[in-house]
Amino acid sequence: MEKRELVSDQLNAPLGVFCQAIEVSNAQKLVFVSGLTSRAPDGSVIGEGDIKLQTETILKNMQAVLAESGGTLKNVVKVTAYIRDMEMFKEIHEVRAQYFEKPYPASTMVEVSRLVDPRHVIEIEAIAVIG
Repeated sequence: MEKRELVSDQLNAPLGVFCQAIEVSNAQKLVFVSGLTSRAPDGSVIGEGDIKLQTETILKNMQAVLAESGGTLKNVVKVTAYIRDMEMFKEIHEVRAQYFEKPYPASTMVEVSRLVDPRHVIEIEAIAVIG
């Protein structure tokens, strides 16, 4: 699989750990990761109210589920993050920078009024291309 960042000088540069768009060639397998929240294997919430710990836990869990298909976070081409407070943008991207490498995945971040569990402050879903 080839992954190439697309950059247009007609758009502003991304303000975080993401790119404007990703082009994928020779894709063999697509993996759609459902929205993940910060939960331990027993279902308990990890890091109540801690955006950094919740983001880190989600990305570690994403690594685990992608491994089931032979992938890693390097295969992620698109993420969508649902957050409770857009003021947490900087902290989220500090964590993302530890897990994603360039070319960063395309990304959307949306502030929502609530998530399934009120102790969660973030949920992330992803699309990965493996092959």
